[in-house]
Amino acid sequence: MNRFVLALSVPLFLCGWEVISRSGIVNVILFPPPSTVAIALVNWLSSGQLLTDFAMSLSRVVVGFAAGAVSGILIGIVTGRYVFAANLLGPVFQLLRPIPPIAFVPIVILWFGLGELGKYFLVFWGVFFTVWIAAHLGVQRVDEKLIRAARTLGTPEHRMLREVLLPGSLPYIFVGLRTSVGISFYTLVAAELAGTFAGLAYRIDIAQQNLQMGQMMGGLVMLGIIAFAADKVFSIVANRIVWWQ
Repeated sequence: MNRFVLALSVPLFLCGWEVISRSGIVNVILFPPPSTVAIALVNWLSSGQLLTDFAMSLSRVVVGFAAGAVSGILIGIVTGRYVFAANLLGPVFQLLRPIPPIAFVPIVILWFGLGELGKYFLVFWGVFFTVWIAAHLGVQRVDEKLIRAARTLGTPEHRMLREVLLPGSLPYIFVGLRTSVGISFYTLVAAELAGTFAGLAYRIDIAQQNLQMGQMMGGLVMLGIIAFAADKVFSIVANRIVWWQ
């Protein structure tokens, strides 16, 4: 029964959307039905722009996410392990963490122009702090008995970090990483609105300016599908790596 309801969820949503759009309750031009959105997506794909926009957006997410994730994990392990590092960097990070990436858009344009580096930076900013705090807290929550046992066996510090603290904090790190997958797509919109010449959010903005609501809604659907797929893939990978949780 539950699987049947799950299978019907999206079709029922699309049918409801179609009925409401064509019922006259709303302006069909401003709220096009799924059939119109599907036609706009097919035309977008036929023009060759969809694949280009998809590739550009995905590359920005992948590069920014990878940079933010690696930096956040490494620095989080260090600040979680060493009080000196936590006291030195923690207050600064806590001050910067609440600043939303979109607030940096004007500065990024001045710093990096309209190049790709600015887009990577904005996605990096959105990812880094979430992963950092997850790794930081994860290291602090590693079972103290494991640390004492490693010390008793004479484990050197570099092996302690690599073989005890990192594996012990992985469940927390992967929670932060999965949360950051969604954040990276939110940030992508701000990054592409900062000025570019290709990308899904960029194409949504152009469609809005030209009142091409079908393509605009199609771009939103594409962003949702990509973000959903990325989250599911990451969940599968995380369950296999952190198999003991």
